[in-house]
Amino acid sequence: MELFDFLDFKIIDIVDIILVAALLYYIYKLVKGTVAINIFIGIVVVYLLWKLTVALQMKMVSGIIGGFMNIGLIALIIVFQQEIRKFLLMVGSTNFTKKGRFIKSFRFLRQDSLDTDINVDAIIAACEKMGTSRTGALIVIERNNKLDFVKYSGDKMNIEITQPILESIFYKNSPLHDGAAIIEGNYIVATRVVLPVSNERTIPQRFGLRHRAAIGISEKTDALVLVVSEETGQISYIKNGEFVLYKNTNELITMIKKALV
Repeated sequence: MELFDFLDFKIIDIVDIILVAALLYYIYKLVKGTVAINIFIGIVVVYLLWKLTVALQMKMVSGIIGGFMNIGLIALIIVFQQEIRKFLLMVGSTNFTKKGRFIKSFRFLRQDSLDTDINVDAIIAACEKMGTSRTGALIVIERNNKLDFVKYSGDKMNIEITQPILESIFYKNSPLHDGAAIIEGNYIVATRVVLPVSNERTIPQRFGLRHRAAIGISEKTDALVLVVSEETGQISYIKNGEFVLYKNTNELITMIKKALV
């Protein structure tokens, strides 16, 4: 009967499993869509293999894999430093449980609809209009991570999102057009915000300060960023420190709504 002793679960064991599952889910959520996802999956596979060899008492193999896991821990911290920073920001965010976001963050509890509080259609329509007139714009959409550490570098606002409002903010002669606009919920909560600029050397030189700032804030938080190029009028969508490609504005709207639900 010793073989089935592991089936003797206690309440604390169930809590332990739930907490581990939640931790793994949030790590997966942070690295999903990035190159780190393959590393994450590889780590999970190696760890499960290690535990299997330990359970089967394969001492040599489990010893080798266990040694690899211990030595590789420091290397993993270096590789995942960006994701670890985002995870700590998400855990420490005051927005973590606001408005039921803790529950909503689990995708299997979400509805299939792409309804969101934020008027994404108005944002993209404004970006399209600004693109045709070569008006530069930088829009940051807050998600789970609070953006207070950059929000207070600009002018505090509390304006409901509309297409004309966004266009007027980034109008070339407007005193508010410099810097970024921060969106929280369906409101523009700050303008003229100074964002941290990415020092990543792989960013093509054709991209200017707006794009570097967009990449910088998306590297440090889970925010979604839209940039309208003043030179080309092109709309760039940046998430997790990377440019996200899209075919047309309809697809872009759908992608943003999915990320916000």
